Amino acid sequence: MTDRSAEGTEPGAGAGRRADARVLWSFARPHRRTLLLGLLLGLGTTLAQLATPLVTKDILDGLEGKGPVGPGVYLLIGLLVAGTGCALWQWILLGGLAERIVLDARSAMVDRLLRARVGVLTARPGGELVTSVTSDTLLLREAAATSVVDLVNGVVLLTGALFLMATLDVVLLSTTLGSLAVIGAVIAVLMPPMALAQREAQAAVGRLGGVLEGTLRAIRTVKAGRAEGRQSARVLAEARESTRQSVRAVRLEAVAWTVATGGIHIAILLVLAVGAWRVTEGALPVSSLVAFLLYAFQIMDPVSGLTRSVTELQAGMAASARIRDVQNMEAEPLREARGTPPAPPGGGEQPVVAFHAVTARYRPDGPPALSGLSAAIPRRGHTAVVGPSGAGKTTMFSLMLGFLQPQHGELTLDGVPFDRWPLAGIRARMAYVEQDAPLLPGTLRDNLLCSHPGAGDDALWAALRAVRLDEKARGLPRGLDETLSGAALSGGERQRIALARALVGDPDVLLLDEATAQLDGLTEVAVRDVVRRLAARAAVVTIAHRLSTVSDADRILVLDRGRLRAAGTHAELLGRDELYRDLVAALRIGPAATGPGDGSLAGA
Repeated sequence: MTDRSAEGTEPGAGAGRRADARVLWSFARPHRRTLLLGLLLGLGTTLAQLATPLVTKDILDGLEGKGPVGPGVYLLIGLLVAGTGCALWQWILLGGLAERIVLDARSAMVDRLLRARVGVLTARPGGELVTSVTSDTLLLREAAATSVVDLVNGVVLLTGALFLMATLDVVLLSTTLGSLAVIGAVIAVLMPPMALAQREAQAAVGRLGGVLEGTLRAIRTVKAGRAEGRQSARVLAEARESTRQSVRAVRLEAVAWTVATGGIHIAILLVLAVGAWRVTEGALPVSSLVAFLLYAFQIMDPVSGLTRSVTELQAGMAASARIRDVQNMEAEPLREARGTPPAPPGGGEQPVVAFHAVTARYRPDGPPALSGLSAAIPRRGHTAVVGPSGAGKTTMFSLMLGFLQPQHGELTLDGVPFDRWPLAGIRARMAYVEQDAPLLPGTLRDNLLCSHPGAGDDALWAALRAVRLDEKARGLPRGLDETLSGAALSGGERQRIALARALVGDPDVLLLDEATAQLDGLTEVAVRDVVRRLAARAAVVTIAHRLSTVSDADRILVLDRGRLRAAGTHAELLGRDELYRDLVAALRIGPAATGPGDGSLAGA
C-alpha cells in the first residue's frame, strides 16, 4: 500500500480541512434552528448539572447550622427532573435531525452523480461512488448534529464548572487545571494521526466497493476463468487495509479516552488529597470540599465527551472530504435555449444532425478522438457507421447525445447549433440503445417508461410486439410489473427490451450500437424490419458490427483515426474504398453478399 503518512502535513491540508468543514456545515445549515433548539436544551441540562453541587453545599451548610433543608432537597429534585426532561427532548430532537441530515446528504450526492458528465463518472469505479452515498453519509449523522451540540455543551459545562470551582478554592482549581493541561496536550498530539487513519480507512472501504462491484458485474468471466481466488484476494486486500487503518484509529482513540478519563481520576485524587489537607488546616470548609469534588466528578463527563465529539467530528470531516469529491464532479451544462429553436422542417433536404469540422478529445491533453469531422445524418433513412477500433464511432454518439462537447467545430440539429438547444431538448429528440443493453433496476414497465413516463400500456405493448417480446412479457407472472433480474434474461432479451424502450418514444433520431449483435436469426430479421420501418420516417444511425447491418443501410460512413474516410452505399464503397473492402473481407464473404450475415464486421 502507498504510504500516505505525510498527507496531513501537506501545505494544502489546512485548506482541505476548511473545505471539509464547509461541506459539513452545508448539510447542517438548513437545520440551524433545530440545532439551536437542541443547543438550548443541552444548555438547560448543563445548567441543572452546574447548579446541583451548589445546592448540595447549601444543604450541607444547613445541616451544620440546624437550618431547614427541605427547600434545598425540593430544588435538587426539580433540577433532576428539569435536566432529565431537557436531555430526553434533546436526544429525540437531534436523533431525528441526524437522520434528516443523512437524507439531505444522500439526496445531494445522488443528484450530483446523475447530473455529472458521463466521462467524469466512468473514470471512477461505480462501487466506490455507491460506498460514498451509503457509508460516508452515515458518518455525518453524529458529526453534523449531535457532536456539534455536545461539543458546545461540553465546553459550557467545563467552563462553568471551572468558574464555580474558582469561587470555592483557587488552590484546588490550580491542581485541576494542571491535570487538564496535560490531558489536553496528549489528546492534541493524538488527533491528527487519528484523523488520517480514519480517512485512509474510509478510502479503503471505497476502493473495496469498487473492486467488489466490478467483480460481481463480471462474475461469469471470473468463474469461467477460475479467478475467484485472485479476485477475492484483491477485494480482501482492501478490506484488510481498511481494518488495519480502523484498528489504528481505534487504538489512538482508546489512548485518548484512557488519558482523558484516567487523567481526571488522578486529578480527583489530587484534589481529594490537597482538599483534605486544607480542611485539616482550617483553610477550607468540608461543604466546599464536597461541592468541589462534585464539580470535579462533573468535568469527567465533558472531558470524555469532548474527546468523543472531536473524534466523531474527525470522522465526519473525513467523510466530508469524500462527499466533497462527489460534489466537485463536473456537471452537465443545464443550458437553456437561446431563443426558440425552430420546429423540425417538413422536407427531407436538410440533415437532422450535422457535424461541421468537429474535433473532440476526452482529455484536454489527449489525442483527438475526432479530428475535423464533417458529416451529415439525413432526416430519414438508415445510416451505418463503420471503422476500425478507435476510429471515433462511439465518440460521434457521445457528441450527439451531449455526453461530450466538441473542442472545435460545431454540431447542428435541424440546422440550429447545439448550444442553442437545451440539453434535454436534444435528448428528447433522440433514443439510444447501448451495445451492452443495460437494464434499469425495477420492473419491465419501469424500463419501458424510462424516457417517456407518460406513455400508455398500448404504446408499451406495441413496442414489445415490434421486437417480438410481447408473448414472453404476457407470460410473466405480473406482466409489465414483473421485476427484472439481469441474471434471468439472456443477452438478446436485454437487447430487445432496450430497443423496445427506445421505440416507445417514437424518436426522430434512433442511435443503435448494433442492436442485433446478440439476437438469433429470426428475431434479428424482425428487429431489422422495425429499423427499416422507422427509417422510412426518421433517422436511424447504427454503429455497425455485422455485415447484415451494413448491407441494409441506405448510407455508410467509414471512419478511420477520427476522420471521415469515405461515405456511400455498400456497393459503392466496395468498389472504391480499400479499408471498407478489408473490413468486409475479414468476414470472408464475397462482394455480392447483401443478405443477412451471422458474423461480425471485424474491427467495427
